[in-house]
Amino acid sequence: MNEKQKGLFKFGPPHIIVFSFFVVIMIGTFLLSLPISSQNGESVGFIDALFTATSAVCVTGLVVVNTYYHWSLFGKIIILCLIQIGGLGFMSLFTIILVVLGKKITLRGRILIQESFNLSTFKGMVMFLKKIIRVTFIIEGIGAVILSIRFIPEYGLIGGIFKGIFHSISAFCNAGFDILGDSSLMPYSTDYVINITIMILIILGGLGFTVLIDIINYIKYKIDKARNKKVKLFVMTVHSKLTLTITGILILLGAILTFIIEFNNPQTLANLRLDEKILASTFQSVTLRTAGFDAIGQANLNYGSKFLAIILMAIGGSPGGTAGGIKTVTIGVLVLAVISVIKGKDCITAFKKTISVSTIQKALSVIMMMMSLIFMATIILTMTEKGLGVEYEFIDLLYEVSSALGTVGLSTGITPSLSTLGKIIIILCMFIGRLGPITITLALSFRKLNKKNVIHYPEEKIIVG
Repeated sequence: MNEKQKGLFKFGPPHIIVFSFFVVIMIGTFLLSLPISSQNGESVGFIDALFTATSAVCVTGLVVVNTYYHWSLFGKIIILCLIQIGGLGFMSLFTIILVVLGKKITLRGRILIQESFNLSTFKGMVMFLKKIIRVTFIIEGIGAVILSIRFIPEYGLIGGIFKGIFHSISAFCNAGFDILGDSSLMPYSTDYVINITIMILIILGGLGFTVLIDIINYIKYKIDKARNKKVKLFVMTVHSKLTLTITGILILLGAILTFIIEFNNPQTLANLRLDEKILASTFQSVTLRTAGFDAIGQANLNYGSKFLAIILMAIGGSPGGTAGGIKTVTIGVLVLAVISVIKGKDCITAFKKTISVSTIQKALSVIMMMMSLIFMATIILTMTEKGLGVEYEFIDLLYEVSSALGTVGLSTGITPSLSTLGKIIIILCMFIGRLGPITITLALSFRKLNKKNVIHYPEEKIIVG
């Protein structure tokens, strides 16, 4: 193997994944910067087009111009396509196109898909990918039908169907883009059909594709068993069990705390009935799972709710799906590690399975990297946004950064008025948040992947705590 060939092999899956997202963002930026993309027939400018394209591809939802009023139908369709590509991943869609064309998927292609979805094996990868695409379109299709039925009486047949499709895809991909005007979903904060449908779409999209497939297989197993069919025993993976457990706990905890803190806030929940308060609180907790739809007005939240939102946004959704953030399983592993220390156990277990030390190390690395990024980006924003005639509160800047890194898309309203440098910082945060800090780090390091360290140094204890 010559030196040129060796150089090519330095570009592993992380480099290709990062590059593919970058290319899609640049194509989206070019298309959105065209005059035809804007309703007024004028280019929005490179930075704002780049911000919107990054927000769409990274399924975030932060916007510098109002999606409904500024973008033309062409622009809205481009944004919708970018959201779908960003949610499924460019490599996944590219692989499916190759399969449809009858092309053989190489080992390198399978490894890329494995890295994209954080899978432990690439056995049956193409079949898994087909299931993902099928499940995605079925869920988005059902969501689109339900939302369209609700929107058609208000916006007409064509307008209602388009809004149903747009918001279904945006919700399942956890993007948070809406085309309803200035107030996002606030006019529909008491609408059970819209709220429950979007919540279900957000949760399903945020669970991760591996968990979705696991749930579907488990349901099939239970149905076949109930019909007395001869079936092989099926047990959900520890990953799926942990994902569902932590997701449920965080949604419930977020809803309860939001309900308590905002109960008497006249600008959010105070004027709603009890059942509407429960609905709005639950929606707020769910949308903080990297979705970004606003139903109660984030700028009007009490400080306690804002701080709670920052924590939940930083945690984000679950691995292997459309969500960003630290991820639920990462937090779950850390909590289990703390519990094992309190109980004096030598190993960390979950659902009668032992969690490896390498998993703990990766979880701690992700948490430390995400927290460091949040702190650094917020500190930078306090400097870039100072002295521009607008005074931002520190918690609002922290909220903005957490929303970007968690690919949530909620904002207290400061996004459009950020400086050019401030917008670039948020763009970088959205990009890193969607791909994950470890993927970015591996892509920048140019080190050989999976290279085992054969050197072991003597162990020595240090004092902790």
